Amino acid sequence: MKSPLLWLAAVALSVTCASIETSAADTGMVRLTSTVRLPDEGKMPDFNRATAWLNSQPLRPADLRGKVVLVDFWTYTCINWRRTLPYLRAWAQKYGDQGLVVVGVHTPEFSFEKDVDNVRKVAKEQNVDYPIAVDSDYAIWNAFGNQYWPALYLVDAQGRIRHHQFGEGEYEQLEGIIQQLLAEAGHGSPAGQLVAIEGHGAEAGADWKSLRSPETYVGYASAERLASPGGGLPDRRRVYAAPAQLRLNEWALTGGWTMRKEFAVSHDANGKITYRFHARDVHLVMGPATRDTSVRFRVSIDGQPPGASSGVDVDAEGHGTVEEPRMYQLIRQQAPIADRQFEIEFLDPAAQVFVFTFG
Repeated sequence: MKSPLLWLAAVALSVTCASIETSAADTGMVRLTSTVRLPDEGKMPDFNRATAWLNSQPLRPADLRGKVVLVDFWTYTCINWRRTLPYLRAWAQKYGDQGLVVVGVHTPEFSFEKDVDNVRKVAKEQNVDYPIAVDSDYAIWNAFGNQYWPALYLVDAQGRIRHHQFGEGEYEQLEGIIQQLLAEAGHGSPAGQLVAIEGHGAEAGADWKSLRSPETYVGYASAERLASPGGGLPDRRRVYAAPAQLRLNEWALTGGWTMRKEFAVSHDANGKITYRFHARDVHLVMGPATRDTSVRFRVSIDGQPPGASSGVDVDAEGHGTVEEPRMYQLIRQQAPIADRQFEIEFLDPAAQVFVFTFG
């Protein structure tokens, strides 16, 4: 998971040019009108060191021979990956019978994402039904030399990597390259109709024009812009306070908290986090400190319940419950977007808070 601005830069660096035109019928689909000169980026590493497989038996090189493979590195709390998921599902469904195999390599960012039961549960809830190689030891990640979530690698029928992309976006080009590689392998046309996707909830595309708040980690290993007086105190409990005013993209803790490497954990009821943000959406990765327990919370914008700006995981009054470690969508605003003050108050103790992301 990376800053949205970093993702945009990464996408720009990884994309090659292709001619795109809108189809004659206004269906929301486009057609790729020229092929792309694709380099040979080397042999695809195998998946032999996966720690587990979901939705499939282990896939060996022989199982993939003659197939076009889309390798997708993901971690289930990453908002950037969530917004690519509708396309991955659609491509797996549309081209599966034509020789495409989508392989999701789940490489965890946070410790709780190493739990294969958590991955299995999320995959079922989010309809990820293509093969998943669980990569909790980072063996496949390192074999690819990967550094990003999401990262997509397109592999031809000879097992050679022909294209990669780091980050979200450029979906028309990616699908055009899938069609081109399938055509090279003797399956289908190199210039077919493309899927039309409209994401919903957390899977909806980001409002990039209004997005001015970056991904913000709460654990001390990567925390930035904490404005509570005295700063963060690693691995020690203390009572935090918020300053009288926050500048854009500053945040503060209030109440009894301990900052750990990956997260901050609240010790008392009514612990708060306040964030000055500028974005349509606010997401927060969080979970209960103890498995099979829950933590109630309430969110507000500029001191008021979110109302029509509530995300999918809260009601109009801002109430929600943390029941498992995952990404929660807390705010989805309507235009116009402006600098706003977000606050989350945990009504019960023992909430673990990992990272804010925006959209």
